[in-house]
Amino acid sequence: MGRKIGVLTSGGDSPGMNAAIRAVVRAGIEKGMEVYGISRGYEGLLDGEISQLDRSSVGDIMQRGGTFLMTARSKRFMTEEGQAKAAMMLETFGIDGLVVIGGDGSMRGGLSLAKHGITVMGVPGTIDNDLGYTDYTIGFDTAVATVLDAIGKLRDTSSAHERAVIVEVMGRNCGDIALYSGLTGGAEEVLVPERPFDLNELCRKIVISRNRGKRHNIIIKAEGVDISSAELARQVQEKTGKETKVVILSYLQRGGEPTMRDRLLATLCGVKAAELLADGGSQSKAIGTVNGRIVAYDLEEALQQKRPFDEEMYDMIGVLAK
Repeated sequence: MGRKIGVLTSGGDSPGMNAAIRAVVRAGIEKGMEVYGISRGYEGLLDGEISQLDRSSVGDIMQRGGTFLMTARSKRFMTEEGQAKAAMMLETFGIDGLVVIGGDGSMRGGLSLAKHGITVMGVPGTIDNDLGYTDYTIGFDTAVATVLDAIGKLRDTSSAHERAVIVEVMGRNCGDIALYSGLTGGAEEVLVPERPFDLNELCRKIVISRNRGKRHNIIIKAEGVDISSAELARQVQEKTGKETKVVILSYLQRGGEPTMRDRLLATLCGVKAAELLADGGSQSKAIGTVNGRIVAYDLEEALQQKRPFDEEMYDMIGVLAK
């Protein structure tokens, strides 16, 4: 009998998770392993919500957003007792290899299971793009595409009413969604948690652009910036005299069909995870992409890597927005 492995999705959902699950299941079966799906992340694992998957189980899911295994956050799992119980549950089902699809917190949960003897493969599923060891995470490209679509629509109505609009996007600690969507969406200003901003400079830009005939202003703000969007809008309107609205995209960024790039990244990472588990090794890994190639690093070392902020891209926005 081949190795038994499990797969779960944890934390916030991201477009492309289903493609990753599909890849793990079908590649795992091809390698002679039994693959088990764990519903509702670590919370479901603690409750034994585990069922064997076959090729048909993952048919027609690659193009869907969300995760058909569902996801949840688990306070019970955050305790040492909960982690020991989760490892025992896997042992009860004969599962000694686990693919965890999620962000930093989910992978750290996987690392805790690795210390209980489970071989864990971390697949980067998060729209925030905040994992330092990989160039991109699954769901990031789709989230940016969603923001770009919103910017286009907001520009139309903002121009008609001659308004400034603050678009709040996700990113508590990492401003990549704001950075990439702001640059490619033609925003006048991008506010990110990695860098302080000057309110007076922002307001000067708005006034100068209006004086040269611009009818609207788009400001992209990551949620982690240390001022509420409502308060920022109030101050901008007070200082510039221009009507300023707030649009919070919130969970819209997590939904929708994954882009080609996210489907491809998810598929390649999922296949790599299954292959590494099939090889019979016991070393836990974090899988991602660097310079266009799929890579696998030691899980604990990967989670220690910090994501560098792209200063060049950030400065480029200021140049192009003038």
